[in-house]
Amino acid sequence: MIVVIDYGVGNVKSVTNAVRHIGCDVKVSCEISDIEKADGIILPGVGACGYAMKVLGSLSDVICKVAIEGKPMLGICLGFQLLFEESYEHGTHKCLGLISGKVMNIPSTDPGSGERLPIPHMGWNLVKWPRGMELFEGLGEEEYFPFANSYYADVKDQEAIVAYARYGIDMAASVQKKNIYGCQFHPEKSSNAGLKMLQNFERICKGEKN
Repeated sequence: MIVVIDYGVGNVKSVTNAVRHIGCDVKVSCEISDIEKADGIILPGVGACGYAMKVLGSLSDVICKVAIEGKPMLGICLGFQLLFEESYEHGTHKCLGLISGKVMNIPSTDPGSGERLPIPHMGWNLVKWPRGMELFEGLGEEEYFPFANSYYADVKDQEAIVAYARYGIDMAASVQKKNIYGCQFHPEKSSNAGLKMLQNFERICKGEKN
């Protein structure tokens, strides 16, 4: 069973519907016992890191504990940003700290061309990933995914594998560190490619090889 953590910060329903669509046993919960018993957990979210961490409260300790112990975890959008150490969105906020790095403003100007960039970053962007990223197994080497974000994760963790999208700068679009996975975009809104990613995560949770 996969538990989608419901802590009142957006997109729980769409994520849950997508996971159910692929035939996965899923439960929406914020109960500690459900999180501890789950084969894997999904941390969704839309909004700002500071507010999300405040709402999570002591549940953040439980999430970190099970992730560090090896339970597969997938952070989506805001949940992806929460995986890192710190966010500079509307101040400075401590996040979960599971992956080294900080969440920064997307520059409003392309450093190469000087062209101004619309913020937030909206639309479908090409994501390219290196070998070994398990969420993308069976999807080749690149694919388009939908983004809606004003901040990006500056990944500093030497243990992390990173997929990138280009928007003025190379932004982390997805990350993998051992059993911890995350994506800035929404796989549940990414058509067949996104469903394939969720299927891959389900297999990871079951301990199956792709």
